[in-house]
Amino acid sequence: MKNTAQDLRIDGARLWDSLMEMARIGATPAGGCNRQALTDEDRAGRDLFTEWCREAGCEIRVDRMGNIFARRPGSDPDLPPVITGSHLDTQPTGGKYDGVFGVLAGLEVMRTLEQHGLQTRAPLEVVVWTNEEGARFSPAMIGSGVWCGEFSLDYGHGREDKNGRTIGAELERIGYLGDQPAEPFPITAAFEAHIEQGPILEKEDQVIGVVTGVQGIRWYDVTFHGTPCHAGPTPMADRRDPVQALSQLCERLYGEVKAYSDEARMTCGDLRAEPGSRNTVPEKVVLALDLRHPQPEGLEHLHQSLHRVAQELQEATGCGIEIRDEWHSPPVAFDPQCIDAVNTAVEGLGYSHRRMVSGAGHDSVYVSRVAPVSMIFVPCAGGLSHNEAESAEPDHLEKGCNVLLQAMLARAGVASD
Repeated sequence: MKNTAQDLRIDGARLWDSLMEMARIGATPAGGCNRQALTDEDRAGRDLFTEWCREAGCEIRVDRMGNIFARRPGSDPDLPPVITGSHLDTQPTGGKYDGVFGVLAGLEVMRTLEQHGLQTRAPLEVVVWTNEEGARFSPAMIGSGVWCGEFSLDYGHGREDKNGRTIGAELERIGYLGDQPAEPFPITAAFEAHIEQGPILEKEDQVIGVVTGVQGIRWYDVTFHGTPCHAGPTPMADRRDPVQALSQLCERLYGEVKAYSDEARMTCGDLRAEPGSRNTVPEKVVLALDLRHPQPEGLEHLHQSLHRVAQELQEATGCGIEIRDEWHSPPVAFDPQCIDAVNTAVEGLGYSHRRMVSGAGHDSVYVSRVAPVSMIFVPCAGGLSHNEAESAEPDHLEKGCNVLLQAMLARAGVASD
């Protein structure tokens, strides 16, 4: 071999070109991507990825949830693989890097090893997880969730989008309803490279985030029930207006979240009023609510605060308030050995770095339930993500991929000549 494993580096220009080519699929006029899960655009992205993987010497298999596994054999087929990957689906107004960087960084690792004729002892696999975003089908991370056993296959296949189309039917329609079981298998280690989706690395002028875990997330659908009436004749004091109850709940809960902890998060991401007429007080309003905290006790505090405020406002406003739990992802601590592999790699490469907890949910949350896991973050401009203006520096992406390469080699081992 011309290169020792420690000397090996990925091709940053090739990685960047692949990112830009993938970004053309579902490209938006504002410079982002709309490649929602199991759309025709998602199918095109999947087809391109699998084509590239076969060219890099990988074998492809697809499971019953449409999760794609691209395998590069190791010298010892009995060893469990080292895996990496993320997702190709985007938000409706998403960017070029969220998810796709982790997938194509894994592909670039495979290409680099193939180019230099280096074989690992354990096999390597790049994974594309289905519907990580949760933008078209709720909840998020459903492909990895079914795979790890958090959800049943029937539950996964039965999730509907706003038009009543199910994941199962759409997987079949786009040709990615695979025949492999959607269930875990032995894994030596798992890594996921990702843009940070926050401002910390950029603010501190750090190149790499060594991710030690993921904060907890709870999703709710909060329904406010009122009495529909005419906008003109009905005095304000005589109304049971669910929008007033909604506004008071948001004001009070935002205040409590901010007062509780700098680490707490609250987001009101979607609102729907029915019947949806400009001059009619709504009969009901449905709020999609997202609460987050890195500690279990913090997430529980936010959960209890929501229920307490809702109960108090029911009595004060006369509106019924119904809270439905949509999804609960508890805080996660990653595997110490995988964290050390990332930390050793970044120190060996001489890149600036810091340890951090992820504020966003990732497929690694579910993978960590059945395998040793860690993540690698790189900065994104202004911490902006889930936005067409999402941006990352080619140099940072290249360095993040080099860290991924070295961490994977450390856990997979290198075959003897």
